[in-house]
Amino acid sequence: MAMQIILKKDVANLGHADEIVKVKAGYALNYLIPQGYAIAATPSAIKQYEETVRQRAHKEAKLVEEANNRAAAIAAAKVVVAVKVSESGKIFGSVTTAQLADALAASGVEVDKKDIVIVSEGIKEPGVYDASVKCYKDVKGEFKFEVVAE
Repeated sequence: MAMQIILKKDVANLGHADEIVKVKAGYALNYLIPQGYAIAATPSAIKQYEETVRQRAHKEAKLVEEANNRAAAIAAAKVVVAVKVSESGKIFGSVTTAQLADALAASGVEVDKKDIVIVSEGIKEPGVYDASVKCYKDVKGEFKFEVVAE
């Protein structure tokens, strides 16, 4: 006999948290519910689940909108990184995400250095390069930065 349950946590080969799934009654009653992975899908639990999903969708929309605004601000920022350069025009060391985070902060956009990814490979000399910032889940702010000699 099958039973409907609401998952509280991700379960491999079954589903993600906050999904309603059908499983065999023994699996639900003997494993999923006692282990805290799920609750029985009673009418009141389903009503509560639907309200939670509706509220989460509203919050999610706000977060995505804020992330899109932040990505636009990042794309509009003028980022310049000054580095030491040898006589032949080669950069000493490398350009780091910390330097980019500081340069973005100087242009008015606060980001965490862990969220920055330098897209361009092998920054060896002054010029214009690409990078991106992870703002939220699938939202990324792409920007160009210029490397100049100190």
